[in-house]
Amino acid sequence: MRNYEAEFKNRVEFIKNILDKTKAQGIVFGNSGGKDSALVGILCKAACENTVGIIMPCCSQRNFGSDMNDGEELSRQFNIETRVVDLTEVKNKELEVLENVTAITDAASANIAPRLRMTTLYTIAASENRMVAGTGNRSEAYMGYFTKWGDGAYDFNPIADLTATEVFEFLRYLNAPVSIIEKAPSAGLFEGQTDEQEMGVTYKAIDGYLLEGKAEEDDMKIIQRYHMRNLHKRKMPEVYAVYEEDLK
Repeated sequence: MRNYEAEFKNRVEFIKNILDKTKAQGIVFGNSGGKDSALVGILCKAACENTVGIIMPCCSQRNFGSDMNDGEELSRQFNIETRVVDLTEVKNKELEVLENVTAITDAASANIAPRLRMTTLYTIAASENRMVAGTGNRSEAYMGYFTKWGDGAYDFNPIADLTATEVFEFLRYLNAPVSIIEKAPSAGLFEGQTDEQEMGVTYKAIDGYLLEGKAEEDDMKIIQRYHMRNLHKRKMPEVYAVYEEDLK
């Protein structure tokens, strides 16, 4: 197990250094009511008093229920400023417009919400000279289990090296709300959705593979398939460039 007392101090210092270099006046993050956003919010608030979490429900009933309740509980416990932006009508309008030009798949529709949320965060950040904090963990990144240009976009990420298991351990160390620690990980993109059910493999299995290089054969196949299939999400887009120095 990591030394979370040292981890906390180092990550807070990491965030402070970023703010110092960029001269940003604050931080904004998506307060989803989930484990990753909770840890990021706690770290950012410790590093910067001017941290604001944005709760962004979008269509899913869970967004307006347990997710919002947990996000609000986090903000109360750690004194994090919170604002609510309901994106339901924005998504519905986007679907209405797009239906005239294409047949929208379920996956494409589900990914609209994370991209609208990131648009919201960057609009607030640009208007208030804030940095956008990322909330993805190492396990999700390895699997490519995030939305490209949605929750995969950010200015900095203070938990990118932590597995899902380590995020849980860190939250327990920080005495975060039990409801957040114990809830099933979910992106909340549609009713009844959970990360592990959708991927077909548990975070315990993923983390065991990442930390120890071991996994059951069936789990290994799923992990490797996700990792290779989503390689494009972890790389910058391919570009044609005559002068390599222009890309540095």
